[in-house]
Amino acid sequence: MLHTSPSAKRIHLTRHAQAEHNVANDYSIPDAPLTELGKTQARELHNMSKDSVQRTADLLVCSPLRRPMETMLLGYPSLKSRLDREGKPVILLDILQEVGPYPCDTPTTPISALKAANGGIFSSLDFSTLSPEYASKRGIYHPDRASERARQARRWLRDRPEAEIVVVAHGDILRYIADGQNSSRPWDNAETKVFTFHSSSDDNAGLVEIAHHAKPKDATDEPTSSEM
Repeated sequence: MLHTSPSAKRIHLTRHAQAEHNVANDYSIPDAPLTELGKTQARELHNMSKDSVQRTADLLVCSPLRRPMETMLLGYPSLKSRLDREGKPVILLDILQEVGPYPCDTPTTPISALKAANGGIFSSLDFSTLSPEYASKRGIYHPDRASERARQARRWLRDRPEAEIVVVAHGDILRYIADGQNSSRPWDNAETKVFTFHSSSDDNAGLVEIAHHAKPKDATDEPTSSEM
């Protein structure tokens, strides 16, 4: 695959659908799963994207927490199936995990428990991409290193050869990725914003938003853990 110019890339950043901790404002819920409304939002995400980005995207990337993975499975099933047939399975990227140190923002561990979570719906995903420290909240995963982690994620996305990439993650880390900080940028549950890169030489791999945001009609604006 030929590499695409960074300024020609399209990066679709999607926040996960509504999860239990969003509704309860309770960051003690371990690796919080989607609510029933969240599942509905994710299915609406599928309906609004099945004839557009799911037909054209070259890569699907996801945070390894339950709520983005379930959002990805329900929201982008056509894209996942097509890429699976092309030999390009979903990439679980652990630096996309949420910023906070709380149980709701910490991935389930060990991997065997994560595979078995939610009735086993994640069992077919490839977890080999995860670092042994993926759930430690230490090192690059420490909340104080969110800016650097977001920079690594941007550079990783910029260096990929694909022209159009869908990313499913969390509100706070998406703000760091989009703005380099935990900005005031609004990001509803199940909302997608489209970005490209300023240039190929920017050391920070800065992004610029290029398309109006899209979200299901039932998208909700519950807070991220940093806003609770």
